[in-house]
Amino acid sequence: MKLVMLMTKRDYYFDNAKFILIFFVVFGHLLKSYIDSDNLISNLYKLIYTFHMPAFILVSGFFAKGIYESGYIGKITKKLILPYVIFQFIYSIFYYFLFSKSIFKVDILNPHWSLWFLISLFCWNIMLLIFNKLKPIHSLVIAFAIGLAVGYADWISNYLSLSRTFVFFPFFLVGYYLKKEHFQAITTRPGKLLAAITIMIVALGIIYFPELNEQWLLGSKPYSHLESISAIGLLKRMSIYGINFIMIGSFFAFVPRRRVFFTKWGGNTLYVYLLHGFIVRTFRGSNIEAYLNNSQTIFIMLILTLLLTLFLSSKVVTTAAQPIIELRWSRWKKTIYDFKENLKEPKGKVQNE
Repeated sequence: MKLVMLMTKRDYYFDNAKFILIFFVVFGHLLKSYIDSDNLISNLYKLIYTFHMPAFILVSGFFAKGIYESGYIGKITKKLILPYVIFQFIYSIFYYFLFSKSIFKVDILNPHWSLWFLISLFCWNIMLLIFNKLKPIHSLVIAFAIGLAVGYADWISNYLSLSRTFVFFPFFLVGYYLKKEHFQAITTRPGKLLAAITIMIVALGIIYFPELNEQWLLGSKPYSHLESISAIGLLKRMSIYGINFIMIGSFFAFVPRRRVFFTKWGGNTLYVYLLHGFIVRTFRGSNIEAYLNNSQTIFIMLILTLLLTLFLSSKVVTTAAQPIIELRWSRWKKTIYDFKENLKEPKGKVQNE
């Protein structure tokens, strides 16, 4: 009984983590519009990017432990590549009208904006089949070495999301090797105290070193685009790796282990991730964006992010979008079934009083 209860709580833990992380993804994308005009927002943006996608990738690796199950490759292909192709086409249409382009073009090999995650996640799962044959220490050393070395290849950038795939793969691999007990160990009171101190130190570092280019945190550019001296570029990426991992640990230390109001939406993060871009891209460059450029911007963005994340996680949106995102109709069928059941005469009703 105790084991069952513990497992349930841990499930809550990861659902909570995923919802909080997707909240930060949306929040970061909304803040992007103001990082050049507001130092506070710029610093907050950098702080968020030190952990939110690396932590998301680490969680994805943690749940990739079924790679050798029958049909796993077909399953992730359907879950990741087909939605990628579909949304690459949809985003191409969206950008064609949004930016009034003269030529309509679909480039499957260069992912639009946030779609890089789908193709990279697919590649990480495939790469795991190879790296998992090595001892963990060997596979991790090789993964980090590739992540550092890829910065010297100027031709590797957004094409097939290769730069991010190699740079962020160590987080996926570490997540794969982690066990639930590792997450449990950092949620203790001393762990939270250490995490709080770590977050404050990193935040102060970002404040006192404002020259840090946020592009370093995206993993999408070679060293030549970010640093004039390649050797310094390698050292900076090593430092970023270190910051990423201590911030990931600090984040997970504060994730609630019990069920909270947003726990039930933790399983709908893919919907939020794929759909929020249409709203954020429409927001950027709009009159609303210019109107919100004031001291209350962060507070307003927080509220908008929460509302947007909850809306895109809702049953209405996930039911409507499921055929496109998951290529399934189960939510539609359940909704229709529930509707029919509600129309039926209640059982046990007394006909004659």
